Amino acid sequence: MTENKDKKGKFLDRWRHPYRLVVMNDDTFEENFSLRLTPLGLLILIGSVTIVMTMLVISLIAFTPLREYVPGYADVGMRRKLNTLSIKADSLEDVLIQRNLFTDNLNNVLRGNIKTDSAQNRPDKTKEYAKLKINASVNELSLQKNIEAQDKYSLAYGTESNKSGISNFFFFTPIKGLVSASFKSKELHFGIDIVGPENEAIKTTLDGTVIMATWSSETGYVVAVQHSNNLISIYKHNSVLLKKVGDYVKAGEPIAIIGNSGEQTTGPHLHFELWYNGNPINPQDYMLF
Repeated sequence: MTENKDKKGKFLDRWRHPYRLVVMNDDTFEENFSLRLTPLGLLILIGSVTIVMTMLVISLIAFTPLREYVPGYADVGMRRKLNTLSIKADSLEDVLIQRNLFTDNLNNVLRGNIKTDSAQNRPDKTKEYAKLKINASVNELSLQKNIEAQDKYSLAYGTESNKSGISNFFFFTPIKGLVSASFKSKELHFGIDIVGPENEAIKTTLDGTVIMATWSSETGYVVAVQHSNNLISIYKHNSVLLKKVGDYVKAGEPIAIIGNSGEQTTGPHLHFELWYNGNPINPQDYMLF
């Protein structure tokens, strides 16, 4: 035990024993430089210098442009540019695919490869429209009675007033909703488009007789009513018809259900037309929607 302690003491003394490093002139033996160090101090000095140099190199690589020259170390800005370019490339690819589809469809149309009479907009007959509640509300019945009472005691209605046109008629609004397209006879749009709730009942605007209840590929289910004084009202794009040709209807009576049938439609709405003496007139001049 004593010998081991002596060996350890001698080993530590060697590391702590000071030594002097002297630089002398070889000709004159003049001492130019001397440094007094212990082996342990020299080891600590070398380690400290190594750590400082390592930290300095790491800092230069991490926080200066020198990192771009290190293989495998990418620039953050370059990564962002690559991501942006990748997104733009994907967008261009989507646009190219859409344009190719448009070109193919246009070529098919020009060559006549597409059938003009398509049944894709035909109404779904699986729906049970018989269960829909199309009875008139209390306000509608009150308005109907009010109009009938005014017509009953009006001596001008139905006689001499017919000579002055239809300005004295009391029109019942077929459906309440938003007018999406107005009357434009110059553009061959002889009525107005009214967007309303789904499964809403379409009501006749005046008393009259149903003269047409049919289906066409362009306008879907269509119903037309002949009124007095050579006035006709037409209701298009219905999902189902509630009346047939020859039925007599009263003002405010449901005759169809709003729909999206026919090729000339972009959504559930009613296309409503008024024809007087063979000429189309603007329905908004006679009623509010």
